[in-house]
Amino acid sequence: MKHRVIIIHNLEHARAALAVAAQCRVPIAIASAPFAAAYAGAAWFRKVVEKAVAERPDIPPGSVTAVLDCGDEPGLAVSALRQGIKIINYNGNAASCRKIIAIATEFGAEVWKGEMDSIDLGAVDNATESCRQWLEKWSKKGP
Repeated sequence: MKHRVIIIHNLEHARAALAVAAQCRVPIAIASAPFAAAYAGAAWFRKVVEKAVAERPDIPPGSVTAVLDCGDEPGLAVSALRQGIKIINYNGNAASCRKIIAIATEFGAEVWKGEMDSIDLGAVDNATESCRQWLEKWSKKGP
């Protein structure tokens, strides 16, 4: 299944994304902004996603994926994995990617690479309406 990726910058963005996902009854991936592992940290991101999900009992288990962007910094990627992040986006060179993937596998985690087809809520005026339009556009594309 392809992921409907929504990039968040704060708790309100996560809440808007989840509210629309619940209304549309679609699974989504909540992703951090690029390099968020460097300036916000894994713990902050995990807590924001956990809080937003906990506030939505209408979200079915397993329908929200959280993806922390670690840029091309292997130290950030390893730190995020050690802190319990289960999916990271990592864009290092091929050799470091292989190492990060091996480490992620040991943690039961996953590594995504490259740009994601997404909407960045940091670039919109109305997060809820933008999420709605994004998810509707996605549903027209098909899986």
